[in-house]
Amino acid sequence: MTRFATRPLNFIQSACSFIDSSLSGRQKIKGMPVSVSFELTNNCNLNCPECTSGSDLLKRPRGFMDPELYKKVADELRPYLYYVNFYFQGEPLLHPLFYQFPGIVKDAFSVISTNGHFLSPENAEMIIVSGLRKLIVSLDGMDQETYSSYRINGDFARVVAGIKNVALARDMHRSPLKLGIQFLVNRRNEHQIPEVRRFAKEVKAGLKLKSMQIINTRNMENWLPSAEKFRRYEKRDGVFNLKSSYTNRCMRLWFNPVVTWDGKVLPCCFDKDGEYVMGDLKTGTFRSIWNGQRYSDFREHILKGRDRINMCRNCTSGLRRVYC
Repeated sequence: MTRFATRPLNFIQSACSFIDSSLSGRQKIKGMPVSVSFELTNNCNLNCPECTSGSDLLKRPRGFMDPELYKKVADELRPYLYYVNFYFQGEPLLHPLFYQFPGIVKDAFSVISTNGHFLSPENAEMIIVSGLRKLIVSLDGMDQETYSSYRINGDFARVVAGIKNVALARDMHRSPLKLGIQFLVNRRNEHQIPEVRRFAKEVKAGLKLKSMQIINTRNMENWLPSAEKFRRYEKRDGVFNLKSSYTNRCMRLWFNPVVTWDGKVLPCCFDKDGEYVMGDLKTGTFRSIWNGQRYSDFREHILKGRDRINMCRNCTSGLRRVYC
């Protein structure tokens, strides 16, 4: 079977096993993931207060992924992947060997999300020729005061200059790279949505207005925007709760795992602290972990009571009436 047939067949197998599991309430897994997120590092140069990494609440050790570990996993998963994401916790461009990563899985759609502080003209040029397909830059304000109210220690002018550097390099090389701007809407920046729309149009970038995850419930009133459609949370009986129905299924468990910098496989991107490690790629293959008993048991737990799993309580899967 050619690799061109392997990928769609694998997707069909994964989708069918997810649907079958959701309807029957019993986990079944066929095929391999069609998307994977690699955490190149969980270190960051900023101190965003509602980010597990930036607020220094992360319980896992800090470090940088070994390119050889990445290559090992990428080689195993290459026939099946449609998407490769190079972000989880931390700032991926802090990795000293960053440019050894994006081009390895050339026929998958590769995406990086960055805080934009390392997009010098030289780096922008290297990103354009790296094989990367999409670059997402977080820009959560349109002046230094507003921007740094959340992106603590961030430099607004530097990020804007970096976005322009990438846009210029993209146009010079006539590159198909997609440039995206992500704007976490909160109480302090929601008035600047028209400005960020104009800027995104100026640099020919896509714009995603995104609801903000809040990990410290005491800070809800400080961050929640006035516009209901940008709120992840609603107040019921005096308590803020996620606008989610907590259906007993989750596509992430069948389609999109996370690999941490040190080779741990996590079920999804909401397991920030690695509480639910499915296996270690330093001692096993991805397939053995994906089809292993621990993953099987966890999928069963999701199908029987997703609302009882701690990390699911801040998950956007199934979120309604909100930008996410």
